Amino acid sequence: MSAITTAGLTATHIKEAAKYIEEQTSQKPEIGLIMGSGLGVLGDYLENAITIQYHDIPHFPVSTVEGHAGELLIGTLSGRIVILMRGRFHMYEGYGPELTAFPVRVMKALGVKTLLVTNAAGGINADYEAGNLMLISDHINLTGKNPLIGPNDDDLGVRFPDMSEAYSKRLRTIARDIALSQGFTLREGVYVGLLGPSYETPAEIRMLRVLGADAVGMSTVAEVIAARHSGIEVVGISCISNMAAGILDQPLSHAEVMETTERVKSQFLGLVTALIAAM
Repeated sequence: MSAITTAGLTATHIKEAAKYIEEQTSQKPEIGLIMGSGLGVLGDYLENAITIQYHDIPHFPVSTVEGHAGELLIGTLSGRIVILMRGRFHMYEGYGPELTAFPVRVMKALGVKTLLVTNAAGGINADYEAGNLMLISDHINLTGKNPLIGPNDDDLGVRFPDMSEAYSKRLRTIARDIALSQGFTLREGVYVGLLGPSYETPAEIRMLRVLGADAVGMSTVAEVIAARHSGIEVVGISCISNMAAGILDQPLSHAEVMETTERVKSQFLGLVTALIAAM
């Protein structure tokens, strides 16, 4: 029996998933991409891409949320070989943090050194507007869960990983320079991850603002913790898809999230493709 890893799964599970993916293509990805709600359109721009359904990969969960296609793509983007998750897994779907972070472990086993995470988020900072892109400078994990709980596997990472630079300063500088050259304002702020799936109350948003959060969502934090534990360099981008509860006098809906991500598609694609080329 394999020893239990920090990810809550066995090392054998990680190896079996990676082996299956390796058998589907000769391409060796160096950059991992995790696309949030409505942002999987980036996958359409991969060259020489192969597509693998999540349900075909050993031990992979499946996506159950609108806007998350549930497929893994490997191909070339901006001259780099990438592995792209078109849809992610959320704890509110019933998955534990170790399962939401499992694809990151598999990416590491495949040779990925850099990870770009994206998400659709609610704007807490009153200076933001729906449609803004926000470079994630840091995060606050308020899910109450962590993918590293349990016995640690030293082959994956140290017991107490440093999170003082969860989001790479180097890559954030590159992203800011790209946005400047492309002529648009790239916000930069702190993302707070909550469990969901209900949207936050106005009182909760007021609390999160006091804590220093600029945007709020229901993903990302477990993936980033696992990536940093694995020694993967991370950069993150949030699409501010709506203003959070109580900021505007209107109800929140997932339909609005999808509409906003569609509206900012060209700006998002321009930033991300240039960023991948410059990594």
